[in-house]
Amino acid sequence: MTSSLAGTASGVPDKFAALGLTYDDVLLLPGETDVIPSEVDTTTRLTRGIDLRIPLVSSAMDTVTESRMAIAMARQGGLGVLHRNLSIEDQAYQVDLVKRTQTGMISNPVTIGPKATLEELDEKCGEYRVSGLPVIDEDSTLLGIITNRDLRFVPVAEWGHRLVNDVMTPMPLITAPVGISR
Repeated sequence: MTSSLAGTASGVPDKFAALGLTYDDVLLLPGETDVIPSEVDTTTRLTRGIDLRIPLVSSAMDTVTESRMAIAMARQGGLGVLHRNLSIEDQAYQVDLVKRTQTGMISNPVTIGPKATLEELDEKCGEYRVSGLPVIDEDSTLLGIITNRDLRFVPVAEWGHRLVNDVMTPMPLITAPVGISR
């Protein structure tokens, strides 16, 4: 076949094979439509087990996708693919950050014990990028909560020896105007 158009496996010429288009070559003109935006479903099946609300997948490049991009993509209904230029430990850490960012109830939250120092609390909060943690005992019973607001009046110089138990907000937490009885 000596046609200037490239052919397909069946020998039939592909009319778009010799045509190359860029973004500047295509223009969508605005106009009226019968499509109601709220009724549009852009759900796309990526695999048998993964449906995406929006058909967007971020690139698995080290300059593009780590936990922050994967979290942002997931919140919008897309998928963030973490890059492989990390150690296995760092990859697991990035996945853990993404999974713990889900909204709703966290089934396995990061916690801290009452005998931990405020310095240990600060390290753990920094590691997981959170501003507070539930305080639990050895039996996983909730004792209270400690947040960055509890630390406001504790000098940083004391964080190495002050315990979480000393400054946490204990259970039961009751929020009501002064003078209200149980």
